[in-house]
Amino acid sequence: MDPIRIDDPQDPRVAAYLDIRERDLAGRQGRFVAEGKVVLDLLLSAGRFAAESALILENRLAGLEEILRKAPADLPVYVATSAVMDAIAGFHMHRGILAMGRKGAPQSAEALLDALPAQALVVVLVGIANHDNMGSIFRNAAAFGADAVLLDATCCDPLYRKAIRVSVGAALKIPFASFADTAGFTAMLARRGFEQFALSPRGRTDIRDAQRSERMALYLGTEGEGLPDSLLARLHGVRITMSEGFDSLNVAAASAIALHHFSAKES
Repeated sequence: MDPIRIDDPQDPRVAAYLDIRERDLAGRQGRFVAEGKVVLDLLLSAGRFAAESALILENRLAGLEEILRKAPADLPVYVATSAVMDAIAGFHMHRGILAMGRKGAPQSAEALLDALPAQALVVVLVGIANHDNMGSIFRNAAAFGADAVLLDATCCDPLYRKAIRVSVGAALKIPFASFADTAGFTAMLARRGFEQFALSPRGRTDIRDAQRSERMALYLGTEGEGLPDSLLARLHGVRITMSEGFDSLNVAAASAIALHHFSAKES
């Protein structure tokens, strides 16, 4: 693999990297940006998504040799000075490591569930629209051994650049799929033997008293509104009990506590 030097920010070979923040909002037509050393490593080693190219700051290249050996031999690796890379990205790229990945065809929620092992823990997200929270939840899911993340149609994209970065690449590792009909999805899980828990300050059971089952799904909702009442009425509600006068945590922090509890239990 021979690095390809880029001296002109308008070089068509790096057009996909132009004005990164603007493209974050406009979309990339099936592509996503991986940013940073750890995320690049996961993109190239996890095998869930294909890499199209990499754009590296020239003084970072030597430290990436081992990681780049995991890439296909024909992966274009572009190298630029700091000034050129900043002009391409549209802002100062202090990390100096970018790669372009392809999303591929989305997997259906049904197909993902059917591929899970007999003992499985899945995270179900409803209305998570904040990219920091999305990335943090994926990071927690990876840290505590969740098998998959399922997202309703109102959730933000886990492959948004900031979400991937906050997840420290976990969004490139943990399988995920989306679903449109929440009632139909809960029925789909029930048919596959999943016990379904809804994390809510109004949950009837303290999470410390909730027992893990062979197959279980943990539902998390957006901060403030939480999970819809119609969904809470169908599921087993669990709460993280707190000090008097304080009723909730950030959803990402709550996900860490809940996932640690359920993952640490022996089935």
